[in-house]
Amino acid sequence: MFDTPEADRILTTMQVFPPDNPWNENIADRPVDPMSDAIVGSIGRDGRLGFNLDMNFVIVPPNQPRVPVRVLLYPEESDPGPFPIPDTAPIENWPLTHNEDRGALPKPGMTLAQFQREGSGDRHLIVVDPVNGRLHEFWQARRTENGWQASQASTFDLTSNRLRPERWTSADAAGLPIFPAVVRFDEVSRGLVRHALRVTVRRTRRAYVYPARHFASQHTDAALPRMGERLRLRRDFDVAAFPPHAQAILRGLQQYGMFVADNGANWLLSIAPDRRIQGLDSLARVKGSDFEVVGAK
Repeated sequence: MFDTPEADRILTTMQVFPPDNPWNENIADRPVDPMSDAIVGSIGRDGRLGFNLDMNFVIVPPNQPRVPVRVLLYPEESDPGPFPIPDTAPIENWPLTHNEDRGALPKPGMTLAQFQREGSGDRHLIVVDPVNGRLHEFWQARRTENGWQASQASTFDLTSNRLRPERWTSADAAGLPIFPAVVRFDEVSRGLVRHALRVTVRRTRRAYVYPARHFASQHTDAALPRMGERLRLRRDFDVAAFPPHAQAILRGLQQYGMFVADNGANWLLSIAPDRRIQGLDSLARVKGSDFEVVGAK
């Protein structure tokens, strides 16, 4: 499971996508996009940086038994199974209770087995297979008496920079993977999150920019962010007064930034629901005006 010392030991030695992948690119010196002020303004200059303790995951061995998943909503934009999903696979928001969608949180006393069957909301399910170099992600996953089902299923090759086909969605609206963006305990404990993060905004544009592959909006206003829009924390923002784990996140945002990945509440990061991560409430001291949009290459 994502919140164990065993997972930490695997993750500290694991290469998630090649070093030259966009998720791993240091963009601290990239120029500011000419539309930066307008885009930040459309998201909200006075809005506060927030977070969801939502994106958990499970690491599986190379011989994990594979099971079929019935894809209900986007079979034509999904990858084929079967998939190495263990019986104990966690569903998004398990086990903590900090999310914008309060109705999707586990109820007091609910077991994981119950949550797999009865949970609501986006119900992301993330399976990491490091030996085979594969990442499997599902949107609206549910375990039923007849097995697993989901609205969408995506498989990513963690050893390759290959993108999803043009205009294909994924478990995220931008057609991007989720796991590479999640803030994990092993990273904050080392003092720096060394990859781009994932952020949601309420209103996006009917467009996407590399490495995103899909949009989810009818709006055409150029002041709205595209899916895949990359923002970074301003270089002159002083992170020294923040708690250590928050500092690790903020330094990562200065060096690697964050991708607009889905529609949701403004300025929300995805952080693993790991009880060991501390000091996250301090992120609310960061405002939208502390960010800038990174220009495209």
